[in-house]
Amino acid sequence: TEEMKDQIKGVEFLKSLPYIDATRLGVHGWSFGGYMTTNLMLTYPDVFKVGVAGGPVINWEYYEVMYGERYMDHPKDNPEGYKKANLNLRAGDLKGRLEIIIGGNDPVCVPQHSYTFLRAAIDAGTHPDYFVYPGSGHNMMGKERVHLYEHITRYFEDHLK
Repeated sequence: TEEMKDQIKGVEFLKSLPYIDATRLGVHGWSFGGYMTTNLMLTYPDVFKVGVAGGPVINWEYYEVMYGERYMDHPKDNPEGYKKANLNLRAGDLKGRLEIIIGGNDPVCVPQHSYTFLRAAIDAGTHPDYFVYPGSGHNMMGKERVHLYEHITRYFEDHLK
């Protein structure tokens, strides 16, 4: 919640600049940044037209204990916090174009995160896009990394027109 408020403050500043087209704003992030990207697209659907979420955390109950519980406590001790942070519950709020990109063998943000979001989006009648790097982990390296950034750039070029 607080991190998103910071991002929106930055957006307000950008909108104050004469050379910014506020109708064509995009957001991108990876891992926690992928969570933030997805969350921003769902929480502020009229602000961001396009988002690319890489390796996103979708439901903190599926994320590694070392990181998630450090900040959110155990799900049994903070059920309301986990519920508020579960993006599956807000898949129906998606308005803009959102692409989720994952490594097919990601051991950090396991594919279950994005699969459950896709199911929630289908059930809610929304339409995220999806791209998988088969056999890859949490980060793409070498030639795949070049492909990844070309892919992200194309997505923004195609949908921020």
